[in-house]
Amino acid sequence: MTRPHDDRFALWRAPAQWQAVDFISDIHLQAGEPATARALGDYLRTPVALRADALFILGDLFEVWIGDDTLSDPDGFAARWAKELLDHSRDTPTFFMCGNRDFLLGGDALAACGMKGLADPTVLEFRERRWLLSHGDALCIDDHEYQRFRHQVRSADWQTTFLAQTLAEREAIAREMRARSEQRKRSMAHDPELWADVDTDTAREWLRRAGADTLIHGHTHRPATHDLGDRMSRVVLSDWDALAIPPRLQVLRLTADGLLQRRPLA
Repeated sequence: MTRPHDDRFALWRAPAQWQAVDFISDIHLQAGEPATARALGDYLRTPVALRADALFILGDLFEVWIGDDTLSDPDGFAARWAKELLDHSRDTPTFFMCGNRDFLLGGDALAACGMKGLADPTVLEFRERRWLLSHGDALCIDDHEYQRFRHQVRSADWQTTFLAQTLAEREAIAREMRARSEQRKRSMAHDPELWADVDTDTAREWLRRAGADTLIHGHTHRPATHDLGDRMSRVVLSDWDALAIPPRLQVLRLTADGLLQRRPLA
């Protein structure tokens, strides 16, 4: 039986005729990773008859997004991918939830890509069952350093100040931020105790408020299904890396009968 839904959570009801939806996250599109970009392009160009009825992108589609004005160069990387996404969305509804790398992707970019924006979190109601969708970073509450950073960069003042700078200045800041992030990743690899996963109690609380029993999220790059107790679970999406051994190129498909299927593309 569906639990009551907290109205503070965004709710999106799928059309009754939908039979399946796909979820992806953490593609981290960038010019320096052409193999992964090609894999996404191949997926987006799947014949319509073989596609799910909708695609939900749960954050970090791009490695970095420094403002919608990056689309001003028609031959640039961002503009090329906007066209790919727009072509896909003409036949398949495509939804986007920002992540920790592309949280500045705004209305102009959504329109250029043909995507519909989703709040984080959002409850998807599909065939009378609710599924809670999130990028996942807000749930890693034990990572205090990151949560302070997240609070700062999601503020209107910080974003206004950042976007007022030139593209070149923003690119320099983004490179510095990415370098710090990569250094922190290396530190966590050597000392796993520095790594903070999604907090179980917070995930359970979100699910109760959402009236859902399954949370689907990305961000952690650790695909798995976790039993949270009380018939609740947490399903983690894979990141994408075409050059990993084996390649990590995975789509999660939800079918009308409530089954979740991990579908490797490689």
